[in-house]
Amino acid sequence: MSRYRGPRVRIIRRLGELPGLTRKAARKRSNPPGQHGQAPRKPSEYAKRLEEKQKLRFNYGLSERQLLRYVRKARRVKGSTGQVLLQLLEMRLDNTVFRLGMAPTIPAARQLVGHGHIQVNGSTVYSPSYECRPGDQISVKPQDASRKLVAAYAEYPGLATLPTHLEFDKGKLAGKVTAVVERQCVALQVNELMIVEFYSRKG
Repeated sequence: MSRYRGPRVRIIRRLGELPGLTRKAARKRSNPPGQHGQAPRKPSEYAKRLEEKQKLRFNYGLSERQLLRYVRKARRVKGSTGQVLLQLLEMRLDNTVFRLGMAPTIPAARQLVGHGHIQVNGSTVYSPSYECRPGDQISVKPQDASRKLVAAYAEYPGLATLPTHLEFDKGKLAGKVTAVVERQCVALQVNELMIVEFYSRKG
């Protein structure tokens, strides 16, 4: 399944708040989209795991194949597979740009990276999936167009709180990764253990 490009409010009505996907707020309704007033049925265990997986996929803007690759990579790392999975996704360059406040959403951050507006350690990086590491310097390309675009975004960041593993100088439009993200700093409310269980049958 490819990356979702449809209505975002419809997704957050179904899955709940996804801070990386959109800043729009869904109108409160008693039924999720597509139910047409029917009383919601109690979800099965599979449905619960599927919903948690979908939260992760839509929030970080991943295709099903990409997410499966991250799950398999997390399994090979020592430690809790669920927490390692969240760390891998949080340390992506597009998410790091978003968490620094340089873009209002992860899709906007992905576009900044893809269009060559973002540099890592002084070199332009075009891959949103680039894995940031402690010590990496994240900055804006020195061209006026790039700086004006990011400066406008930085006035209204997607999230108000800067996580502890990042530092950001708003005047210089530059940030630094100081550590690997901690679990409590992940903005998305998700049960990562259910996601690991969902993929346990996929090998």
